[in-house]
Order: sequence, then C-alpha cells, then structure tokens
Amino acid sequence: MDEPGLIHDAQKGDLDAFNRLVLAYQDVLYNTALRILGDDALAADATQEAFISAFRSLNSYRGGSFKAWLMRTVTNACYDELRRQKRRPTVPIEPANDYDEEIESPRWLADSSMSPSEQFEADELEHAIQHCLESLPVDFRVVVVLADIQGMDYTEVANMARAPLGTIKSRLARARLRLRECLQGFGELLPAAYRLERESI
Repeated sequence: MDEPGLIHDAQKGDLDAFNRLVLAYQDVLYNTALRILGDDALAADATQEAFISAFRSLNSYRGGSFKAWLMRTVTNACYDELRRQKRRPTVPIEPANDYDEEIESPRWLADSSMSPSEQFEADELEHAIQHCLESLPVDFRVVVVLADIQGMDYTEVANMARAPLGTIKSRLARARLRLRECLQGFGELLPAAYRLERESI
C-alpha cells in the first residue's frame, strides 16, 4: 500500500483513497476501541466516529506516523463516548450478538489452528483479561491498551492521552500492577510460564 500517496489523494478529496486507508486501519482502531469500551456496538460507533473525524481533519495531518494520528482520533472518540455515558460502562464478560445473545467464541478470537479445548482456554483467558481491563480506571485502561496491546511508544501514548510523559509512565506502572493482581484471581487460566514467574516473586 502506498500510504503517503493515498493520504495525499485523500487530502485532495479522493474518497476511494480514504476508503483504502480505512480498510487498512479499521481492525486496529476497532480493537483498540473494544478494549477501552468493552462493548461491540460502542466500539463500532467509536471507530466510525474516529474515521469521520479523521476525514474531516485530514488536512491537519502533517506527517509522522499516520497510525498514531488515527489512534489519537479513536482514543478521543472513546473518551467522548465514556463522557456521554457519565459512568464506566458495565457489560457482560461474554460478548453478545445483534440479538443480545451471548457469543461463546467471538469472531475476532477464532483460530482454526486450535483444538476445541485450546480455543476454550483462549476464550476464557481473553474474557479474564477484558474483565480485568474493565476494572481499571479509564485513564489507566487507555494507556495499557495503547502501550501494551497496540505497542505504541510512551511518547505517542502521551500525545494521544494529552498527558505528560511522566504521568503516562506512572499510570502504566500502576495499571500493570492492578492487572497482575486481578489476573491472579484467574490463575488457572494463565500460561504456566507466567504462573511460575509470579510464584518466584
């Protein structure tokens, strides 16, 4: 993908070029929103809002990591959604489909190379992680999702969260500690290497 060329064309109003950028980044933005918001529908809405916002402000993009620029838009969209709710969202650990029925194995977790028992264990671990993420304060959750799940560096996270670098490092350290403490309640689901590491501390 010629990303710079697509961005240039999109800035001139080429919708096809922008749609190609959307296809390239929609999964990572959706997964980020899903981790922060913990709800399929809200994550989809936030992702859509992020791309609308990105298209409207595309001419303000001045280079650098386009992915990081888009991640900032979806993070802002998530904050906006949480402000609208005026409370931390509470959702079932099991995701639901359009008919409000629980999905045992969400589509984004499906792995055809796994045996049924391995897939079950992976699903349970995923639910435990999401449960522990949702137990974090929003500011902690955002930095963990951006840094540890999406692999952004601390400077990028600070820019997205509009917080000093030292604050981001402090939030991340505290968030990781809380996540570890929470996940200890799901010890049987954790990989053996992780359990051994924790037991040796």
